[in-house]
Amino acid sequence: MSHLEVIKEKWRRFIAYLNEKKIIQAADKTYTFTWNLFLIIVVLILLGGCLAAGAGAGFLASLVKNEPVRAEATMKEEIYNYSTTSMMYFNDKSKLGNLRADLNRDEVSLKNISPFVKDAVISTEDEYFYEHEGVVPKAIIRAVIQEVTGSSNRSGGSTLTQQLIKNQILTNEVSFDRKAKEILLALRLEHFFTKGQILEAYLNIVPFGRSSSGHNVAGIQAAAQGVFGVDAKDLSLPQAAFLAGMPQNPFVYSPFTNSGDVKKDISAGTNRMKIVLKRMLTAEKITPDQYEKAIKYDVKKHFTKKKENSYEKYPYLSMEVERRSASILAAQAAKQDGKNYSTLKRKEKDEYRQNAYVQLRQKGLKIYTTINKKMYDEMEKTAKNKYLFGSPHTVRVKNDKGKWVYVQQPQEVGSILIENKTGAILSFVGGRDYNREQLNHATQALRQNGSTMKPLLAYAPAIEEGKMQPGYIIPDTPLTIGKYNPHNYDNRYHGLLSARTALAKSYNIPALRSYLMADHADAFNRLEKMGFSSIAEADKSAPSVAIGGLTHGVTVEENTNAFATFANQGKFVDAYLINKIVGKDGKVVYQHKIKPVTAYSPQTSYLILDMMRDVLKPGGTAASIPGRLNFSADWAGKTGTTSSAKDSWFVATNPNVTLGVWHGYDKPDALPAGQQHISQTLWAAFANDAYKYAPSLIAPKERFSMPSGIVRKEICGISGKLPSDLCRKAGLVTTDLFNVKYAPNSKDNSLDTGLYVIANGKKYKASDSTPKEFTKNGVMVGEELFNGVDLKEAAGVDARDLLPDKSLPENGKAPGTVSGISVKDGKLSWSSSGESDVIGYRIYQASGTSGSFKKIGSVTSDHTSLSAPSGVLYVTAVDIAGKESSPSEKVTYGTKKQESTDKDKKKEDSKRESKKDTKEEPEKEKPKEKKPTEEKPSDKPKKPSDEQNTDKKETENPSN
Repeated sequence: MSHLEVIKEKWRRFIAYLNEKKIIQAADKTYTFTWNLFLIIVVLILLGGCLAAGAGAGFLASLVKNEPVRAEATMKEEIYNYSTTSMMYFNDKSKLGNLRADLNRDEVSLKNISPFVKDAVISTEDEYFYEHEGVVPKAIIRAVIQEVTGSSNRSGGSTLTQQLIKNQILTNEVSFDRKAKEILLALRLEHFFTKGQILEAYLNIVPFGRSSSGHNVAGIQAAAQGVFGVDAKDLSLPQAAFLAGMPQNPFVYSPFTNSGDVKKDISAGTNRMKIVLKRMLTAEKITPDQYEKAIKYDVKKHFTKKKENSYEKYPYLSMEVERRSASILAAQAAKQDGKNYSTLKRKEKDEYRQNAYVQLRQKGLKIYTTINKKMYDEMEKTAKNKYLFGSPHTVRVKNDKGKWVYVQQPQEVGSILIENKTGAILSFVGGRDYNREQLNHATQALRQNGSTMKPLLAYAPAIEEGKMQPGYIIPDTPLTIGKYNPHNYDNRYHGLLSARTALAKSYNIPALRSYLMADHADAFNRLEKMGFSSIAEADKSAPSVAIGGLTHGVTVEENTNAFATFANQGKFVDAYLINKIVGKDGKVVYQHKIKPVTAYSPQTSYLILDMMRDVLKPGGTAASIPGRLNFSADWAGKTGTTSSAKDSWFVATNPNVTLGVWHGYDKPDALPAGQQHISQTLWAAFANDAYKYAPSLIAPKERFSMPSGIVRKEICGISGKLPSDLCRKAGLVTTDLFNVKYAPNSKDNSLDTGLYVIANGKKYKASDSTPKEFTKNGVMVGEELFNGVDLKEAAGVDARDLLPDKSLPENGKAPGTVSGISVKDGKLSWSSSGESDVIGYRIYQASGTSGSFKKIGSVTSDHTSLSAPSGVLYVTAVDIAGKESSPSEKVTYGTKKQESTDKDKKKEDSKRESKKDTKEEPEKEKPKEKKPTEEKPSDKPKKPSDEQNTDKKETENPSN
């Protein structure tokens, strides 16, 4: 029997035994019962599970029943709707800084984030990130059990996806309701987003505590820059680990205080960094060697230095960018709503502005300005140079407690530099110290602009209308306009001046006369076209506005911008600071567009520029400017000083740029004597600052281009008309520029010939009784030309020779005897009469031996000497009416015979006196000889009229 058969036989016997003993029947019943019981238990478990699942599902459904089912587009909008700090840029696209925000965040793409950061965050916050579909069930069950049991050991169950949902869509509320919604939305988000998109969004929204400037930061880019001073893509392993550990408790692990200083104890942060590195090692994201090196890394040593934010480093500029950007966005929003922002009521404007500020703080806009960083920095440095300013002024003000106190008020400055063709603001100076005074003195402070208004309102309108041209003559004489009695700054009158000279010298009265010639409504319309926005209604009826007497004033920006109009051939180009605003998505939100407005003709503009060139030439009020500059350019400008010297200005333009400066006190007060021209010093310093970084722009080689329609003509300087022969004879011919439409076409008829005399250094008309020997025949001005202008007051320096007084007042008596007569070195001289009506002197000489004297010459009153002839001489004074004084003392000059005769006479006189003293009887007098030396003072000369008749032929052309 084989081995197999033996096994089968034994098996058969075993079964037979079991049947015999009825064991199989019992086992069969047991199996049937057990199986059925198992099936019942499984069914019950399944039913319980289904019941529990149904209950759980029902509970979950009840928690999220009100949660809307979000579409993909909706979820994307909400996830990416994190607040991002808006950034400001200079004109070269270098960063100016962040705009103000409660939380600074700088968005960055995943490709620009260091791989160390990605690995560190995933290893620490969500080790199964690339495996789960939004949630990890066991983590959720663990978290639920811990919540139900009240366990103190809370491990949490949120994935990065859930944390993203919690931060961007839901709240931080701790409840089953919020958790249920978080789970549902996390599953849905994973369906729409890739893992890379989720990780990128998470790294851009997660908070990282404080930066080195003391501000709260969020997002890995802002954290990398704020903590280590590097971009997110350049973070090293230990730096990435340090930052990756911070989101769990940002303000505990942050190394900086709210002032930007490094904390004394940063061990919490470094210990957390070590935990992150350990998890990276466990997850095999780094090698043991990398781990060991990273553990030893001195984090504190690599913290970035304390940084000033843009509002600390560039306070005036940052605030100005914010203010202008808000205005732009508000105006755009209003336009989208079909409204004109400028005409809205204050409350509605404020609403639009508030919404604009929200956009600036949260929407991550990029704002590109026109500011040249190097110019701005250099001008700011100059403004802080205390040696360029004068003394502070003590003023009485109320303090925070409402009490009056005395404080020192320093001198302030506001300045702006504008590119003419574009209107771009290249640089400005808002003030000397923002911490002391936040008002921007360049763009916000309203001050009277003094004489800088003259070219804008006094001369340009009159020139445009043809009422005035640069060479026209304007009397600088007393002027009354109603109750207004204006004066020049030197309290003098300067006679007949051309408009060109009057502007260069900055005289008020000629400017007012020019303004009175123009159409005032048209003049103000043009001024508003040039950007003046603060003209009061009262200004339009006040003549003083033509010389800068504004009710409210004007900003430095507006005043400077208006001057640039002339450089643009009469087209006003509004100044701007914001070039463009770009959204977070890269789309241009706003782009500035240049919109020129015609205010004046090219001809008027050029004539004004040419007149203002003279302001910087010798004799002009800004003659010192060219010598202060490190370069030369074709500048045309105007100085300005307001009443009591409370404001000092200088604005000048060249073919490329216009620079304006205001200088004064915040609380208007008189600048000290000698400090009223500091504005010119500052202007030159700022111009040199700008030239340093943009020489070709600030100092163009080309000059202002003369447009067609301008001619240069010879004119008579006394009238502004074409020169006559008499004008040429008087040497008064000059040349000037004219708009060809208004060039003179008639000859000067203001001059005539006539007789005049000289007295006290001035010239007067001769009267009928004036001796002709003292008169001169010359060119004089015809009185009818000036329609009643007082020629005495109008006798300016340039016209003095041509404007003699109508008459010289006579004192009613004969002149006093001339004194001080003497002969020395062949010259007879005497003292000036000193009497106001004396017009000349006559010189007499003894005639032979008859004892008579004859007149040998006459000189006008401006001469007190002449070559002495031989003989006995005396001098008399003659007044305007022909009255003559008594003879002066006599002097003898010439031959020895005459000299010995004088000696003999003296001896005889001496003897005669001696005899009288000794009481001797005098000798019998011999008949007297008629000698010239014996003429007694009692022998009176002939009357002037007789003398004049006797010597008529001899004295018609007296020798001088």
